[in-house]
Amino acid sequence: MCGILGLLLANEDQYVNQMIFDGLTVLQHRGQDAAGIVTSERGRLHLRKDNGLVKDVFQTHHMIELRGNVGLGHVRYPTAGSSSCAEAQPLYTNYPYGICVAHNGNLTNTEELAVELRTECQRHINTDSDSELLLNVFAEGMSSPDNHDLDMTNKVFKAMEKVMSKCKGGYAGLYLINGIGLVGFRDPHGIRPIVFGSRSSMTRGSMSSIPATPAKMKNASGSLDYVMASESVAIDTLGFNLVRDIKPGEAIFIDFKGNCHTRQCHMNASLAPCIFEYVYFARPDSIMDGVSVYESRLIMGEKLAHKIMKKHPDHDIDVVIPIPDTSRTSALQAAYILGRPFREGFIKNRYIARTFIMPGQETRKKSVRLKLNTIKSEFAGRNVLLVDDSVVRGTTAREIVDMAREAGARNVYFASAAPAIRFPNIYGIDIPTRNELVAFERDERQIAQHIGCDWIEYQDTEDLEDAVKECCNPDFPLDQFDTSCFTGKYVTGETINDCYFKRIHDLRNDAAQEKRRSGATTPQIDVPITKGSDHGCESVHNDQRDSTLNAQKGCEAI
Repeated sequence: MCGILGLLLANEDQYVNQMIFDGLTVLQHRGQDAAGIVTSERGRLHLRKDNGLVKDVFQTHHMIELRGNVGLGHVRYPTAGSSSCAEAQPLYTNYPYGICVAHNGNLTNTEELAVELRTECQRHINTDSDSELLLNVFAEGMSSPDNHDLDMTNKVFKAMEKVMSKCKGGYAGLYLINGIGLVGFRDPHGIRPIVFGSRSSMTRGSMSSIPATPAKMKNASGSLDYVMASESVAIDTLGFNLVRDIKPGEAIFIDFKGNCHTRQCHMNASLAPCIFEYVYFARPDSIMDGVSVYESRLIMGEKLAHKIMKKHPDHDIDVVIPIPDTSRTSALQAAYILGRPFREGFIKNRYIARTFIMPGQETRKKSVRLKLNTIKSEFAGRNVLLVDDSVVRGTTAREIVDMAREAGARNVYFASAAPAIRFPNIYGIDIPTRNELVAFERDERQIAQHIGCDWIEYQDTEDLEDAVKECCNPDFPLDQFDTSCFTGKYVTGETINDCYFKRIHDLRNDAAQEKRRSGATTPQIDVPITKGSDHGCESVHNDQRDSTLNAQKGCEAI
């Protein structure tokens, strides 16, 4: 899972660098492995990216160099490829025009795409990142001889049709075409989220009112500023107005003159958003496909409480305690329905990354006790119901149950706002292998025994779907979701015994990822690098040798 952000300001003398930095900070929960920004300044691209948090990757001297009124930003959490800084985004290709990509999600046909691009298109693929494939498929469409006679708008949409037809999986992304425009797009099933916003330009002649739809912005002619992002919270924070979500199979193209164009690029599109966004990934103050994440989590807690009362009518729960932070909303409503006090029993160290998206099982396990500490008076002598948003590998849950018992809890019960996760996720969430999941080939009694609690209850899948549906705008109902990690049914047609699943197991299980991080299987290239350099990890063609560059300069003109 990643966070993406794109900005285009009408005034060429304004810079997007600070706005993208602020927006990425708001989206930091979506990825803490790497961050990057690319900006376009009158035809010149400036790029800074590296492993680390937003606040660490971008120092003052980097920000000064990220000039331009158009730009992309990205925060990365690796599921495909590796954690190498070479795969930090945005990625860039110089032909045609100079195109950059920021991408969230996973492609499921990467091997076929890589072979086609190498053999038929003679394009060099330098990393294992599926984002590089997404970039090159679009670049190939933009340079196709079949499109030479088209105007630029139609050329962009023809290239996007090629992307939609060739790239399978769940993805949302942004392309920056140097000197031409900004493109936002979403996969034909709308699995991964992306929203669109605008505001009147601060310095240009503004419209009397902001048009209600992108189609009505076709002749904005520099009167509007535009933003596209993974979540609406970034749009709110930057002072833009949320227009709407990008539709499944749709592309929105904003040219450098400030005109907005939209087109459906896949004719068989149907909306099936990832329901795990509502459970865990999205911030509660975001709105996705017209649904308030906060309100949906309240209803999840309500339905979970009703199930607990049905299964345990004579329960002896004394207190309801959330596992910070995502589960707090559901736990609050569950406590209200159960008629039991809601208490904060765990205090979170906010300077530790989210354990679920930490790479590696041992890293996750070690970080739990660094991240949380108990308020012992809330546990001592009580029967405690712990509520979490989900239970994936069981690492965090087991450590937390141990902490509750050590704090003096008499009995420890566990409730999950999500159903049992029994299948891999292949659309951008790090649930890669079935045998790493605590619910794999275990029933609820066995799971409770494994994590050390007295009993565990999971949300029913139907109740989870209803919790989101009940928050929908009646004019825009949600009929289906991607619930593959609960049900094993994949909206893009893969089946659990496909060779694809063996491939992702081999690439993405914890042992394989640890081996890649240690460098055991990756040949090292001997390139002279200044110790302590503030350079990011740029594309191969950016020469950063000591003899040519000062070590304090980190943003290259590509």
